[in-house]
Amino acid sequence: MDITEMLGKVLSDLTKTGAVESSVIASRDGLLMVSQIQKGDDETFAAMSATMLGAAETASTELEQGVPDRVIVESNDGKLIAVGAGPKALVVVITPADAGLGLVLVELGKAAEKIKNILG
Repeated sequence: MDITEMLGKVLSDLTKTGAVESSVIASRDGLLMVSQIQKGDDETFAAMSATMLGAAETASTELEQGVPDRVIVESNDGKLIAVGAGPKALVVVITPADAGLGLVLVELGKAAEKIKNILG
């Protein structure tokens, strides 16, 4: 199994949690690695998510608050959650607005660790 297939399996496993509608794994500079996105442009989504997470990390570090564990964006239509997956990647998911975040955050943390290990 090559790296792309392994990363794709991580996203498939995330989707099985039931609350994840779409997901992407991107490099820290916003290049799409793999995606399971239902609507929209996955390359633009990956780039903007990397920019958002990078900006949050820079702002938080600048204010001496440490590196954030995640960025969550909530709207009436859903939630977007971005998590760093080591120095090379990030993983982002979209959930319905009414999704409970407990299980999603646990599974997202596990996925980020798997991605970090796959990419070395």
